[in-house]
Amino acid sequence: MFVRTLRIEYARESGPPEPCPLAWIDNFAMRNFTNSAIFDDTLPIGDGRMEIGLRVPLDALEQAMTEWFRKKGYLREDDHLVVQEISKES
Repeated sequence: MFVRTLRIEYARESGPPEPCPLAWIDNFAMRNFTNSAIFDDTLPIGDGRMEIGLRVPLDALEQAMTEWFRKKGYLREDDHLVVQEISKES
C-alpha cells in the first residue's frame, strides 16, 4: 500500500531546509485531526520521512500539511514546506 516515500522539510526565512520532526508529521497523519479520507494512505516513518499510497496527490498533501502546520504553530508565516517524492534508497 505504501509504495512512495517522501522527504518533508520546512524552510525558515533564512537557513537551509530541515526535516520536519516526526511528531509534526504524525500529528497531521492522524485522520481524526485532518478529517480527510484521501490522506488515510499515509505512514510517518521518521523525521522528515513519510510513506504514502498511489492515490495521495502530492500537491494536495503539501497544501494540507502546510495549513495544518501553520494552524498548530509549527510553521511561521514566512516559513514554507517542501514535500518531495524520493526513491526508497535515499
